[in-house]
Amino acid sequence: MEATGKRGVDLSRKIAEIGLKAGVRVGVAPQFCDLGHVAEFDNLLVFSQHVDTIQPGAFTGRVLMESLKSVGAIGSLLNHSERRIRLDEIQGIVDHARELELLTVVCAGNADSAAAMALMKPDMVAIEPPELIGTGRAVSKEKPEIIVNSVRKIREVNKSVKILCGAGISSGEDVYAALKLGAQGILVASGVVKSTQPEQVITDFCKAVQRFQEST
Repeated sequence: MEATGKRGVDLSRKIAEIGLKAGVRVGVAPQFCDLGHVAEFDNLLVFSQHVDTIQPGAFTGRVLMESLKSVGAIGSLLNHSERRIRLDEIQGIVDHARELELLTVVCAGNADSAAAMALMKPDMVAIEPPELIGTGRAVSKEKPEIIVNSVRKIREVNKSVKILCGAGISSGEDVYAALKLGAQGILVASGVVKSTQPEQVITDFCKAVQRFQEST
């Protein structure tokens, strides 16, 4: 509930403001009902949490990609561990999103899966070991080899896709470690929305990005 309705919209506004001040690109993937409200904020990349492989027509209860674009979303997450979909569905969505000039972030639980997703040519692949999601134990510290192996295998099949990592990230040090291992960004949920000081967490994340950029 911390990221739903008015609370979710307020949190998104704060994230946008912090990212703008820090010069760091930030995005959110809110509840479907909140997409249009959140998309009004400048400097905020707004993604859907899921979208279906459908065209306009008789598909009551499904999520239409064209509707995401119409409310200002720039793309969608796909295949999150809590919303797995078939490989053929992923490919269909990635292809259709490209036609609509929308972005796709495809989630994967391990290095082999991440490489398979990269073959579909999405805009981003996010590595998230499901056993660490929501634990507060960051993949960049608990299982750094997953990030290293994923980056290597992804780059063997796709040189340009952006690589994100997630699962358990909750501090700036977690973010810095992930970037040092080869990730180009992070995917985070409970580390922010369950925090008693979400603004401070986002600020620390942005400072870690700035520190990494200064060191490279």
